[in-house]
Amino acid sequence: MKKVLFASTALIATASVAAAEVKFSGYGRFGIGYLEDRTGVVTNFNTGQAAMTTTASGGMTTVTTTSGATVTTTTTNTTTVSTDETILVSRFRLNIDGIAETDGGVRFEARVRLQADENAGNGEANAAGLNGARFSVIYGGLRVDAGNVAGSFDNLANYYGNEPGLENFIGQYSGVDYSFLGYSSTGAGSNAVFFQYAVGDFAFGASYDQATFGLNGVADSADRWDISFTYSFNNFTAAVAYGETSAIGDVVEKQSLAVLTLGAEFGDFSGTIFVADDDVADEDLNGTAYGLSAAYNVGAATTLTFAYGDGSADNDTQQYGIGAIYDLGGGASLRGGIGQSKAGDGDSRLRADFGAQFNF
Repeated sequence: MKKVLFASTALIATASVAAAEVKFSGYGRFGIGYLEDRTGVVTNFNTGQAAMTTTASGGMTTVTTTSGATVTTTTTNTTTVSTDETILVSRFRLNIDGIAETDGGVRFEARVRLQADENAGNGEANAAGLNGARFSVIYGGLRVDAGNVAGSFDNLANYYGNEPGLENFIGQYSGVDYSFLGYSSTGAGSNAVFFQYAVGDFAFGASYDQATFGLNGVADSADRWDISFTYSFNNFTAAVAYGETSAIGDVVEKQSLAVLTLGAEFGDFSGTIFVADDDVADEDLNGTAYGLSAAYNVGAATTLTFAYGDGSADNDTQQYGIGAIYDLGGGASLRGGIGQSKAGDGDSRLRADFGAQFNF
């Protein structure tokens, strides 16, 4: 009788485990990155300052001799300076997903992400940290996300296209200046809601992000919302999205963004076209953004990538570059890229990187 009870208990425990699980996934990458005229925040030493007393506050220290005579001291703080143009670049990303599914097929998920990157300004390492949580309910073609979510633009098909480089540092979207709702890998993110429904070749998405500000001591909202439509046909995928951010009195005007993307795949070739119109608070950034990207498989293991992005506004960012990916198998690859970036009438800056990425 005891053996029967033990066997029944084991079956119940197994069934419970099968209905709920925790999954881990992510990737690591490391290599060398070059950025022309790189600047960053570093520790600063001010020397040759006269001090008559001993103090210590906020990292600033001065000392005197016991006789009270004036002495030369060193104080420390931080400053922005030119740093090494070539640095070690790295990223470790670990997704932690908790998953449960009801008897009726409704799937519940929760995700947090652990991520560590280098400090791109000074080349030093940053500590890993968890981001804000995202919660999801999925049933059939319906998905609802809450918490640290990606909005319609961040989820839009072919918005990012093909991004060359180990760090994906060139994008067809470079001329966009509107701040849309995006998933935060290293911060808390926005506490918002995203909705998506897909049926057949069509998909509809929408998100809403509440935000409250103070205006002369009185509450005022600057909520964001966006919507998207996607249609796939033959080898093509077309997508369109529109979003707005409410004005804050007379301080910040209403802002908006409209995006159209088109992607296509033909054998070893894939490409995207990107067109957008943004209306933001800075008039020097208002206008049309445009770009394109492509990828071509050269043989079974090598992929070449290209991207170009620009905008019609005076201070829009122009980017263009090429990259290559060599598949090593087992989820590992060698990646690299080279390109130029320029904001408005500023000087172009050369950027390049090379390294390894492995998925797990």
